[in-house]
Amino acid sequence: MCTKSKHAVAGTALAGLAFARSAHAAGTDLIKIALIGSGGRGTGAAINALKNSANPNVKLIAVADAFQNRLDNSLRAIQAQCKDKVDVPEERKFVGLDAYQKAIDSGADLVLICTPPGFRPMQFEAAVKAGKHIFMEKPVAVDAPGVRRVMAVNDEAKRKGLAVAVGHHLRHEVKHKEVIKRIHDGAIGDVCFLRAYFNSSGVWVRKREPQDTEMQYQVNNWYYFNWLSGDHIVEQHVHDLDVMNWIKDACPVKANGMGGRQFRVGPEYGEIYDHHAVEFEYADGTKMYSFCRHIPACWNSFSEHAHGTKGRVEIQGHGAADLYVDGQPPTHWERGPDGHQVEMDDLFAALAAGQSYNEGDYSATSTMTAILGRMATYSGKALTWEEAIGSTLDLSPDGYTWQSTPQPEPGPDGIYPCAVPGVSRAV
Repeated sequence: MCTKSKHAVAGTALAGLAFARSAHAAGTDLIKIALIGSGGRGTGAAINALKNSANPNVKLIAVADAFQNRLDNSLRAIQAQCKDKVDVPEERKFVGLDAYQKAIDSGADLVLICTPPGFRPMQFEAAVKAGKHIFMEKPVAVDAPGVRRVMAVNDEAKRKGLAVAVGHHLRHEVKHKEVIKRIHDGAIGDVCFLRAYFNSSGVWVRKREPQDTEMQYQVNNWYYFNWLSGDHIVEQHVHDLDVMNWIKDACPVKANGMGGRQFRVGPEYGEIYDHHAVEFEYADGTKMYSFCRHIPACWNSFSEHAHGTKGRVEIQGHGAADLYVDGQPPTHWERGPDGHQVEMDDLFAALAAGQSYNEGDYSATSTMTAILGRMATYSGKALTWEEAIGSTLDLSPDGYTWQSTPQPEPGPDGIYPCAVPGVSRAV
């Protein structure tokens, strides 16, 4: 069942007070932070947290990553910007696939979970079990079993009064909030249809080293494997799909689509597609048209659009927003502060005030929306929400050590098998 979108879900009267008790137990409001996953987004999230505007008394005390070089590079970057707020001695630098648990157990009050998405359900569960407040990046899972796990764990986080923030930074962008409020207030009338785009030239590729096990290679080159990233429709385009669900205050009830690999076909690109086009439908019949592509030298767009009976809106993901109402001059908003920083400001403000704060429900259903889209493009089938959320298709490897066997394995030519519409399993 789809949970309606809310910025912060209110809990019980005690929700949020667990942090106040722990933070002030020793007569201090110091918030100790552990970073789990120190790639580019993890490094940025740590800097944003340390620079939050609500509470300057924060300190990074532990860092964990699967790879030593990534941990070292991240820590140098964080120290360059936040030197006085970093206290990470050698004994609180943790490396390996089990490093996340050591960071959780390091004495931190708040953990930043910024590992590849395939690890998030497991690491979110461990952090909630340990009673930590959490920021985790989007998407929150890569398959339906992972989404269901996150939903169950998030219910436990609410019962424990733990703050849960998720990296849907567009929810915190000023121009998004202003425009979507006006849509909800009826400025463009009834919403007739929606459009969403995440078209870009793509991301990095990391080469295979001679000493790599298959697990090491895939974790290092995680973007190109579904058990780790969910494909770029899930890993990146989820931002736009979340905005669409926010506008509708709901999530789709069915989807159909198509996609494939036109440019990224070599062994270095793993198994994912380089383009997807999906038609989603909401319960009231509203259609949402979703397009994402990773191919160089093409038209690029990171944007969301809503068309209504009285006007339309155009929102650039990291740019301006415009509202066009029939018979009126357009209204324009510049982007304003970067939502990556604002989302941390909002989280720390809620913690300082002892307020409940939970972004887990809408984040889980937005992730599931993206997974539904991938299921439709991979299979070539028209699928319902119920079919997708109930799927038993589990993308997990057979374990979480460097000797474990991930899905998929390369063929004799080094090429990884990819989904074939009309042949591949739908759910």
